[in-house]
Amino acid sequence: MERLAPLKLADTTWDNVGVLVENPKPNGSNRVMLTIDLTPEVLNECLEKRIEVIVAYHPPIFTGLKRLNLKAPKQAIVLRTIAEGMSIYSPHTIVDPEPKSCVPIVPSEPALVAALGLEANTTGMGRLVRLASPIPFSVFVDRVKRGLEVSSVRVCTPKSWGSGRSDAEGKLISTYAVCAGSGTSVFRSLKSSVDVVLSGEMGHHDVLNYVFRSLKSSVDVVLSGEMGHHDVLAAADGGQAVVLCEHTNTERGFLKAKLQPALQLALEDTNVEVLVSSVDHDPLQPW
Repeated sequence: MERLAPLKLADTTWDNVGVLVENPKPNGSNRVMLTIDLTPEVLNECLEKRIEVIVAYHPPIFTGLKRLNLKAPKQAIVLRTIAEGMSIYSPHTIVDPEPKSCVPIVPSEPALVAALGLEANTTGMGRLVRLASPIPFSVFVDRVKRGLEVSSVRVCTPKSWGSGRSDAEGKLISTYAVCAGSGTSVFRSLKSSVDVVLSGEMGHHDVLNYVFRSLKSSVDVVLSGEMGHHDVLAAADGGQAVVLCEHTNTERGFLKAKLQPALQLALEDTNVEVLVSSVDHDPLQPW
């Protein structure tokens, strides 16, 4: 993991990354499990498949702990991993930038770029993608869903795009900005003209600040994980469409498409097997 995504790339001003649990008595199974969140369901899967190292994208230990007991769910997970000879590693903001020496890293973004048949910038957090030629908004949304392997996204379109869905579907998109997970700080620094902002989530006030500061830059679409009801209305009033994908849906594809093959290749001279959780999913599900 250090070779693929060096710890120096992490934003340690707030993040908690690297080795979070180093087991003194590893179970020796030589099996690694990749997951976005280490939930009780994922832990049970790890127990069933006898995993030795869990790579959890989101740190299961984030703030300081004064005690460890079984009454607190997250602490119980940590205690169980220790008891079962498992260790925990979290990359999180280590893998947000994309230096050429590392795994291509904005989670799920490479899949989206591939699905759209585009080239993207290769430095820093987030990507600014310019389409070779404009495509209808409906085509963009369909490709986002296919790239993220989700059945639905939530969409709000401004009145300026027309009175009905068919009018909005035909709106042409030529550029978009993408940042998996939370794109707040990344989009604050965006200076180029874009049509779409794609992210897992942004603070709603930051979305509004970004959108309204960017009106002069012809932003057509804010594509994120979640926004408050009134902020969606405010963005629409400002002339922007809103597409919401849910936070971890913008990250999960990265595990199978990029991290698993890269880590398995790095371990090719060993008998270590790298798996991706089959039960890890976004907590919010469409009904």
